[in-house]
Amino acid sequence: MTDSTPHRTPLTLLGLGAMGTALARTWLAAGHPLTVWNRTAARAEALAAEGARIAPTAARAVAASDLVVLCLLDDASVEDALAGADLTGKDLVNLTTGTPAQARARAAWAQERGARFLDGGIMAVPPMIGVPESGGYVFYSGSRAAFDARHGTLAVPTGARYVGEDAGFAALQDVALLSAMTGMFAGLSHAFALVRDEDIDLLEFAPVLVEWLVAMAPAAHSTAEQLTSGDYTADVASNLAMMVSGNTTLVRTAEEQGVSGELLLPFMDLMARRLRDGHGDESATGVIELLRR
Repeated sequence: MTDSTPHRTPLTLLGLGAMGTALARTWLAAGHPLTVWNRTAARAEALAAEGARIAPTAARAVAASDLVVLCLLDDASVEDALAGADLTGKDLVNLTTGTPAQARARAAWAQERGARFLDGGIMAVPPMIGVPESGGYVFYSGSRAAFDARHGTLAVPTGARYVGEDAGFAALQDVALLSAMTGMFAGLSHAFALVRDEDIDLLEFAPVLVEWLVAMAPAAHSTAEQLTSGDYTADVASNLAMMVSGNTTLVRTAEEQGVSGELLLPFMDLMARRLRDGHGDESATGVIELLRR
């Protein structure tokens, strides 16, 4: 059986944490013969009742299918789980969170053992798996041949986006998006800290905040265009000089509200540094130059 009949393709899944279990259930519900293994065997029992075959060892699980998916704790867990397993002829899909360098090293490691390798970055949380309208997806990078052959099966739990032959690209874009999210959460935290002690209904404030962030998000397009062209002054609505001047009000308001500015100050300091270097007519894109080491 191959991915020419994707709803019946057998596969193996190593790792049954919250995400692994969610993945397993969607494949089982879609009719895929599924072999599972987990270091803590008790976590597999519920899936056995749903039709999964439980392997006693990771090596036995790998032997059961040509398509092997890993969703483990970290890269060291992948190393341990696959020790002694015969990977010859396997398509190895690693959904374990890791760095780009780890993905590239693991791809070379898999190739030496006769396997095609895909690394994946899951842009979803477990409740989004198996829910097409959730908007979740997985970045995949590595063997294009493996992705093309296995796309039907990989796309069952959530969307599948191939981002390149470089095995590190999925992890890199995963971390890039998560880093942007972290910055957004910092801004959300600061915004709520400013207003929470006032007579402002936070439940009414939240949609206003979301609306503003959505309106600002397309700035990513102009940032990409400026980085591509090298012209950081093109189509600038608010230049760096204006923004640095405005930062004074942001900092002062935080002081008046008794709120620490520590979530904003590092970025503001970089903006001021870029301005001192004579780039007041640019957008904030030039700050990216200061992040290079």
